[in-house]
Amino acid sequence: MLLSSRRVRAAVLAAAAACVLAAAPPPPTSAGIGDTLFPGLGNPGYDVLSYDIGFTYQGDNSKPMEAVTTIDARVTDWLERINLDFARGTVHSVEVNGEKAGFAIADEDLVITPPRRVYPGQALRITVRHTSDPRGGEDGGWVRTSDGLVMANQADAAHRVFPCNDHPSDKAMFTFRVEAPKEYTVVANGVEAGWTRAGATAVSTYRTEHPMATELAQVSIGRSAVVRRDGPHGLPVRDVVPAADRQRLERWLRKTPAEITWMEKQVGPYPFETYGVLIAAADTGFELETQTLSLFERSLFVRAGYPEWYVDSVMVHELAHHWFGDSVSPRAWSDLWLNEGHATWYEALYAQEYGKRPMATRMREAYSQSDGWRAAGGPPAAPKPPAPGQKISIFRPVVYDGSALVLYALRQEIGTARFGELERRWVSEHRDGTATTADFVRLASEVAGRDLGPFLRGWLYGAKTPPMPGHPDWHPAAPVAGGAVPARHI
Repeated sequence: MLLSSRRVRAAVLAAAAACVLAAAPPPPTSAGIGDTLFPGLGNPGYDVLSYDIGFTYQGDNSKPMEAVTTIDARVTDWLERINLDFARGTVHSVEVNGEKAGFAIADEDLVITPPRRVYPGQALRITVRHTSDPRGGEDGGWVRTSDGLVMANQADAAHRVFPCNDHPSDKAMFTFRVEAPKEYTVVANGVEAGWTRAGATAVSTYRTEHPMATELAQVSIGRSAVVRRDGPHGLPVRDVVPAADRQRLERWLRKTPAEITWMEKQVGPYPFETYGVLIAAADTGFELETQTLSLFERSLFVRAGYPEWYVDSVMVHELAHHWFGDSVSPRAWSDLWLNEGHATWYEALYAQEYGKRPMATRMREAYSQSDGWRAAGGPPAAPKPPAPGQKISIFRPVVYDGSALVLYALRQEIGTARFGELERRWVSEHRDGTATTADFVRLASEVAGRDLGPFLRGWLYGAKTPPMPGHPDWHPAAPVAGGAVPARHI
């Protein structure tokens, strides 16, 4: 049977349209790398090498800032679309390797469609022009202070400030360029790489010299004083404090070099290019180990009622994180105990040495509560997911004293000398990288000269707390109905 030319043409067009529809890519969707606690975080298919992030701050916290984020990455898989974590901002435009790219928002992902498919091994430069909203919120990102802004991005809030691959397994180098009114002081992670003034504004540039996880990014904008001094071996130490509190806070600031020296005696050389404390006039409810510039609430240092040994030990906790958590970062968020357990361990050790607060007393109390903490939050290396709408609820007592208790049991089992060797080798062999719980168990076994897997399995993954070596008289208390109260996040 023959068809008319018009009908043939219509049939051909219909068939072509059907082929186009069949070949059309699926709608943009969010992606994640499958983290057990934050499955939506991170993005597959590329490895970020560096971020170059620019903010334009006009002295007004009530409206979004203009920003530009440039990401250099290496492609690891064939990709028709590239996902970045990003929320709480408006995207103006996207370029991929200098060419305009399509984009869409899907949940908390910026989904980019490059002009052509990218392939493994390809160099990738993504430039996103966007806004960054300083109004912040309870779920982290920018934190408004009495005179400006600071960042608090843990655990998953960096992408509420700038587009990124927001997972600690993908560490990268950072450059920050911040334009602000000249009366504001800007300080960020790393070291200052430039300062230029143009009329009523100034541009400050900072660069890191070591890779950093996105959750550790920090930019401080405020009417601040920067206090400089030398640390051990000539390490530059710079503290950032509200200008009006410069003299009032000196009694705390001058402690830092000695605290760094103390930590170096425990685990070896400080792993970064500079250190300092950032004291912010803001109520956050926590302190935070942002890399090279630890964030502290002003109230910790000026409120009556905190004993000196306690404030000192909190300062050491954040400092210790620069070895455990910053330099050696968790491969997955379920490895968080390696960060917080170690920081709590050195906090307690410092309090014992300088505050006459016996470690054994603290660990015995932790042991008595450990079963309750495990019931409420899961065992140290297999924590329960965060409560709905409460991302930082993963920072429970079990990852603080409950995880320091694991280290105490390990020291009891292998002895003080081998434990010290393990700690020094851990931060040396994994410096500037990421590591897992399995890596820690493997190295502990190597140092001990025997397989510690069976011993550590119960301590890390058990629903019940194992017997404490050397302390047969220690007994866990019955779990309290309703579970444990979340710990202060430090």
